[in-house]
Amino acid sequence: MTAATQLEDREHEGALATLRRGLRMMPEFRRGLPVTFALALVATAGRVVVPIAVQQVIDRGLASPEGPDLGLVSWLVAACAVVVVLTAVAVYRMNVRLFRTTETALAGLRERAFRHVHDLSVLHQQGQRRGSLVSRVTSDVDQLSVFMQWGGVLGLVSVGQLVVATVVMFVYSWQLTLLVLVCFVPLVFAVRWFARRLVQVYGVVRERVGDVLAAVSESVVGAPTVRAYGVRARTAERLDAAIDRHYRAQVDAQKVTAAVFVSGEFVAAVANAAVVVVGVLLGLAGDITPGTLVAFLFLVTLFVAPVQTASEVLNEAQNAVAGFRRVLDVLDTEPDVRDPAVAAPDRVRELPAGPLGVRFEHVTFRYAPGARAALDDVDLTIAPRTRAAIVGETGSGKTTFAKLVTRLMDPVEGRVLLGSADAGWVPLPDVAFSSLRARVVMVPQDGFLFDATVADNVRYGRPGMTDDDVVAAFGDLGLGPWVAGLPAGVGTPVGQRGESLSAGERQLVAVARAYVADPHLLVLDEATSAVDPATEQRLTRALDTLTEGRTTLTIAHRLSTAERADEVLVVDAGHVVQRGTHAELVDAEGPYARLHASWRRSSAGEPEPVA
Repeated sequence: MTAATQLEDREHEGALATLRRGLRMMPEFRRGLPVTFALALVATAGRVVVPIAVQQVIDRGLASPEGPDLGLVSWLVAACAVVVVLTAVAVYRMNVRLFRTTETALAGLRERAFRHVHDLSVLHQQGQRRGSLVSRVTSDVDQLSVFMQWGGVLGLVSVGQLVVATVVMFVYSWQLTLLVLVCFVPLVFAVRWFARRLVQVYGVVRERVGDVLAAVSESVVGAPTVRAYGVRARTAERLDAAIDRHYRAQVDAQKVTAAVFVSGEFVAAVANAAVVVVGVLLGLAGDITPGTLVAFLFLVTLFVAPVQTASEVLNEAQNAVAGFRRVLDVLDTEPDVRDPAVAAPDRVRELPAGPLGVRFEHVTFRYAPGARAALDDVDLTIAPRTRAAIVGETGSGKTTFAKLVTRLMDPVEGRVLLGSADAGWVPLPDVAFSSLRARVVMVPQDGFLFDATVADNVRYGRPGMTDDDVVAAFGDLGLGPWVAGLPAGVGTPVGQRGESLSAGERQLVAVARAYVADPHLLVLDEATSAVDPATEQRLTRALDTLTEGRTTLTIAHRLSTAERADEVLVVDAGHVVQRGTHAELVDAEGPYARLHASWRRSSAGEPEPVA
């Protein structure tokens, strides 16, 4: 069965099927249910004591042939008081257990969902709007939490109350009990239809929540661009449109909910009226006593109350199930790039010790089935300790090369291997992620930083380092004066995404982070491509220290990087079309000479020649 077919099947599955699928992923919740159900049974059983006591007081305490029996009445009232107190204690304990169990289970679900999102391939994450992914592991789980704590309590008590009330009603009058059940038969079929409809409308609601979060996050992250281009009105229109679609989806859902509520109210009114009429007739015929009729009316109220609240429970349930399904769909998505330590532990192999080389064996990669090959039948070997620069025009396949080496993606054909001729070569799919990330490090072009201090961001490369160790690392890279000039040195907060620092300063921290990680293979997405000349000099000196003695693959946007490399690979339309040193390639006729000449003219401010 294909992934698309499985997704379509999940979209049409019922609420119970979704809940069963979800409970299999929430063992913490299942472990807490038995005791919670027992407490719910005690809580609901206590609710029928009052109707029974009323019947006994009327028939035996007040209407006794010997006259009112005040002793019996007093005893019944005291017994009722004790049962009411025990019921309150059971309800309290049930709520506490349900809240604790629910939060424990949902915390585990949220953690698994977050971790699974990180396990998904770069392609899958790029194909999903980030706001939608965030909503699936935040607001959708929160909606489930609200239902399981509020609707779960109400549902447990209501079901127990319904069962116990029905049993006692049968004991008092099977005729009136059958009458009540017959009144509610049409509602059972109506609710089944409403439930299917609510699944659909609340599925749309949860999707619209993701749309709103995506629009909001995009407008917040892109605020500088919005202001710079004066497109606030257009951005506001997009956000307003997302909010309006969410509003309309909510209105449609509430219309269905209102129909459920009205149906329950109507049937409840019919049932009450029927019991009064038929009960009086049975009483006149001597089939039931006055106390029994009064108690039965109490019991009908206990029976009807869960049905009347069913619309609210059903409303929240379908909303929660729609969100639950979206969370489970994330967890059910198979990662394109799987960690062999999890998927096939017996197949895991260790990378050879020491410097690592790179080998591509007839590697082809496409970003989508049927799309143009980003890399096409690439077959090459890069020796250990080689500093290789990968150059080419935009869209030629340079970044794809880097993502395959770091196994952010897997090729559709061929193999990528790491190792050496002496120590042997190991295919990347056989290397555990923990081992691969410890030996291979990529420094992206944007130098992403976390909302922490400079030192904390560097420690991501090697946890456990002291601030003095971090200062020493900056000193090794020749960046000691720069970090000392920060307001609080290495304790300086960098802000969200490192926005308190300039783009060049973020790159300095990212380089320090890679340095302390001490990788054997380093992949650089040109660190000096968007910085000022002074920072470029700092970065260049730091990168020379960082890359010394290491195998380094650099995605070179500025060809000054290629000039300092041991070897240059020229990529064009997914093919490696030239390979050699800078001196060899710049003097040879071909793409590299043209790229280099164009870069020199651009650096000097000279216009491109007209063809």
